[in-house]
Amino acid sequence: MDLRQLRYFQAIAETGSISAASHRLNVAQPSLSLHLRNMEEHLGTKLLLRGARGVQLTEAGEMLLAQARRLLIDMSRMEDDIRNLGREPQGEVRLGLPSTIGGMLSPDLVLAAKAQLPGVRLTISEAMSGFVLDWLREGRVDLAVLYLPATDARFRSELLLHEELVLLVPPGHDLPAKIGASALLGLPLILPGPAHGLRQLLEGWASAKGIRLSVDIELDSYQNIKELVERGKGASILPLHAIAREAAAGTLRVARWRAADCLREVYLVGPLAEASSHACAAVMSLLRELMRKQVDVERLTGTRWLGCGSAL
Repeated sequence: MDLRQLRYFQAIAETGSISAASHRLNVAQPSLSLHLRNMEEHLGTKLLLRGARGVQLTEAGEMLLAQARRLLIDMSRMEDDIRNLGREPQGEVRLGLPSTIGGMLSPDLVLAAKAQLPGVRLTISEAMSGFVLDWLREGRVDLAVLYLPATDARFRSELLLHEELVLLVPPGHDLPAKIGASALLGLPLILPGPAHGLRQLLEGWASAKGIRLSVDIELDSYQNIKELVERGKGASILPLHAIAREAAAGTLRVARWRAADCLREVYLVGPLAEASSHACAAVMSLLRELMRKQVDVERLTGTRWLGCGSAL
C-alpha cells in the first residue's frame, strides 16, 4: 500500500460512497474501485461492504481508517515542519471547541490567527464536548478544548481554567439569586444526554450531596436547551459565561450556588510536544493567550484562570 491509496480509502470511508469520493478527489470512479480492490487483495480481507445506500466499513476497515488518519496527519506534519524550518508557521490546523466556549472565542481567535499567523490555515469546528472528543480521537481535529484530560497516550492535556456552573430558570421564576443544592429537588431539568461530560459531572456533583436530578428533557444542544428554558419548559445548569448575554437581557434568570462548588475544569488538549507541528504549537500558544485575556477582562464570566503551561 502507499499513501495515495490510503488517501483514496479515507475519502471513500468519510464520504460514504465511491462516487462522492470521486467528486471530492477529482479521480475517476473506476480508478478508485481498482485501488480499493488492490488494497483488499493485499490485506486479504474486505474493508468495505457495498450497498444501495453506499459503503459501510467492516471491522478491518474501521481499524485501517483510524490508523490511516493518524499516518496521514503525521506525514502532513512532517512535511510542514521540514518546509517551515526556520520560517514562520505554515500549514493547516483543525481545532475543535465545545459550543459554549466556541461562541465566545471563535471570532476573536480567527481574527487573531489571521493577523498573527498568516501562513496558518485555521479551521474551527464546534459541537458538544463529547463529539469534540470523538473528533480528536478519530483524527478529525488536531487540537481541542475539552472538559476532561485526555486518557489517550497520543495527547497531552493542559488545565486552563475553572468554569462556574449555574442554575438557569425562566424569567419571572421565584428562585433567589443564591441557592443551595436542595433547590434542585423535584425541579424539572433540561440537560444533555448521559454520554456527555456535563451531564456526568452534574450527576456526580448532585449524588455527592444526596440529591437525584429530575431530568425531564434530554437535549444535546446548548442553544436549544436555553430556548426551552426561556419558554418555561424547565430549568438547566450551564456555565455562567454561556448564558451571560441572556441573563443581562432578562430572557433568562440565573441562580448561583451558595457553596460555589459546582465547577467544571477546562483543558487544552493537543499532540505530544514531539508530535506537534510548528503551526499546531503556534495555534496552541495563541489560543492560550486569548483565553487568558478573556478571563482577565471578564468576557468569560464566572471563570478562573489556572493555566501555567504545565501538561498532564
